[in-house]
Amino acid sequence: MNNLIFSLNATMPVFLLMVFGYFLNRIGWMDDELAAKLNTFVFRIPLPVLLFHQLATTDFIKAWDTKFVLFCFFATFASILIVTLLSSLLIKQRDLQGEFIQASYRSSAALLGIAYISNLYGRATMAPLMIIGAVPLYNIMAVVVLSLTEPGAEKLNKAVLKKTILGIFKNPIIIGIVLGFFYSILNLPMGKIPDKFLSEVAALSTPLGLMAMGASVDVKKIGGQLKNAIVASFIKLVGLEIIFLPLAIKFGFRYDKLIAILIMLGSATTVSSYVMCRNMHHEGILTSNTVILTTILSAFTLTFWIFLLRTLHTI
Repeated sequence: MNNLIFSLNATMPVFLLMVFGYFLNRIGWMDDELAAKLNTFVFRIPLPVLLFHQLATTDFIKAWDTKFVLFCFFATFASILIVTLLSSLLIKQRDLQGEFIQASYRSSAALLGIAYISNLYGRATMAPLMIIGAVPLYNIMAVVVLSLTEPGAEKLNKAVLKKTILGIFKNPIIIGIVLGFFYSILNLPMGKIPDKFLSEVAALSTPLGLMAMGASVDVKKIGGQLKNAIVASFIKLVGLEIIFLPLAIKFGFRYDKLIAILIMLGSATTVSSYVMCRNMHHEGILTSNTVILTTILSAFTLTFWIFLLRTLHTI
């Protein structure tokens, strides 16, 4: 019972904030336009500030773990290879293969990683390291996959790939991590007033981001490609964890590192994957359905995984 309570304490606050956002959307207090603006705001300001503040007030050199970052990178890369192979076996239509691949591996790692790790351990120091290992690869491989499977395309869209790589360096989250890294290794002082100010701004990221995420869910939009979306959701929330969580445990990762890996593998498919699909001329129905399904179901699957890891005394 204690392990179940521990698991629910980690997942239910996150889930309830998303439900609250969905409720506000349904009664018209947070429409789609406001949700989109909040998503952009959180991505550009509070979330980068949170990552900067957490790193700036941490001994980054002491916290750095090369093995952990490399594991996140190679687990992500292997996940992409696995879902690419599965897509070729399960789906004949090439453009749908691209959507299936991206929807099956690309997580809402930054926002949800910080939320869950903070709920469990107070600070999310391992989230930036997980982001470094996984998120740039998420974005680059999404462009590669969607370009190669774009309707009517016969080769990789090099212009889009170049733009994406440049975008990674301009990404506010990456900038926040880099600035926090230098602030930490230079051992610069953090005065009480800026520390309090940054803490207050950073505190906006989780509630606003999760409410906006919930407000973006519209179950009425679930329609075509439902079978493929269910398969992609199963891979996202269950299949990849079955493969890589035992490996993570075998490599010796525990506590917040293991939770970061779990969120990297098994959190909901990010909403931005749908935006990228549409911008690269894909239909997007399979992706949007997977986003909706994983957002709803991840509250239950993550509770199960956290309960299991807690029972195994690994977190």
